[in-house]
Amino acid sequence: MPKLKTKSGAKKRFKFTASGKVKAGVAGKRHRLISHNSKYIRQNRGTAVMADADAKKIKSYMPYA
Repeated sequence: MPKLKTKSGAKKRFKFTASGKVKAGVAGKRHRLISHNSKYIRQNRGTAVMADADAKKIKSYMPYA
């Protein structure tokens, strides 16, 4: 049986926690930040844990992670 390929876009964007949850950077922090308020910018700092429905799809993109 051939090895499965990991989606290269997924390996750049997602990491896994020790318990198997999927972490990702929060969206909406690249540009046009002047139109967002300080609370929005502050709360979207760092990474967030993905929802279970999204995590299931992401895990299929990364078979060996």
